Formats: sequence, structure tokens, C-alpha cells
Amino acid sequence: MTTRVLIVDDEPLIRAGLRAIVDAEDDLEVVGEAGDGAEVAALVSRHRPDVVLMDVRLPSIDGIQATRRLASSGTTAKVLVITTFENDDYVYDALRAGASGFLLKRARPQEVVEAIRVVARGESLLFPEALRRLVAARKRDLPLQAKLTEREAEVLRLMAAGLSNAEVAQRLTLGIETVKTHVGNVLMKLGARDRTQAVIAAYESGFVSPSL
Repeated sequence: MTTRVLIVDDEPLIRAGLRAIVDAEDDLEVVGEAGDGAEVAALVSRHRPDVVLMDVRLPSIDGIQATRRLASSGTTAKVLVITTFENDDYVYDALRAGASGFLLKRARPQEVVEAIRVVARGESLLFPEALRRLVAARKRDLPLQAKLTEREAEVLRLMAAGLSNAEVAQRLTLGIETVKTHVGNVLMKLGARDRTQAVIAAYESGFVSPSL
């Protein structure tokens, strides 16, 4: 199955580089490009990408606003933010807006393609240490708006540590389908769009400490 990718960056050279990296993979395909966030919604509707590589700093409509619009549109496309600095406030705002993860522009080509694959599978691409630093300054000490079972709480903590479903299953000695069920329950109870939103809620509420 081929993963369809839309590239959004205002620098043509970066778009060309990302296109070359993506199109070199048999299971990935670039279906469109945009240089401004204002173009994103129409291109997503036209090309139906699985993953949108989104620079946050764009003219007219920035990546944060574009991501928020996509998240509220009901599209199944996942947003992977591209950024220069991992502790950039823009990254945090983009994740809060609905992005599934972020990728540093200095990442190696293989890291780029693997990030796309991870996000396309529905698993958040998080750098726990970086996310903790981002959330530490924003922590609001709000209670989670749900009551998790003991097992769901364990799963959420492991998600916040950056573990995939397979790694959570191995850690808790559970079947992968059981873990997926727990993850689904966590998302439902937190009202989270995806794993990333659940993890952010866990950090912001103090359920998971950014200092850990």
C-alpha cells in the first residue's frame, strides 16, 4: 500500500529535497506541493494525502492555522510538522492544533521516511525529551477530563514515554489488539483526536510529569 504525501514549505529547495527523499521510496508517493498554508485545504481535498509534511512558518496562513483547519475538517490526513528547532513554541502550538508529530529539518533522509511511515500508521511521532521541555512551560495543572482504569493509565504513561503499540504490548505482556483497544479507550475518554493529543493532555494535566 502506497502512502500519499503532501509537502508544504515556502522554500522551493526544501520542497524539492523532500520530494526526492519521499519519491525514492517504493511505498511513498508525493501527490502535491504547496508554498503557503492557504493552499493546503484545497490540495488535501483534491489529492487526499495520508500525510502532510507541514512547515509551521508559512506566509499568509501559517502551518498552525492550516493544521487547525485540517483537524476541524474531519480529514483523515495526518500532519507531520517540519521545524528547525525542537524547542520552538510553534511546534507546541502545532501539536495542540492537531499535528501528529514533528520532524527536524536536519533529520537524515531515512529518518524522514520512517517518520512518515510512523505517522501514517496512526502512531504519534514524539521526541519525549523535547515534548517535556515544551510542555514544562505550559503546564496548567488541570485534571484529566476522564476516569481511566488502572490499565488505561499504564498505557497512557507508556504512550507519553514514546512507546509504540507493539512496545507497550511487550512491556505489559499484552496482545497488540488489546493494547489498541486500551489506546482507543484512552482517546475516547480524553476526547483526543489521536495519540499526540492524549499525550499532551497527560503532560498538561500533571498526570505525567515533564520533569521525569
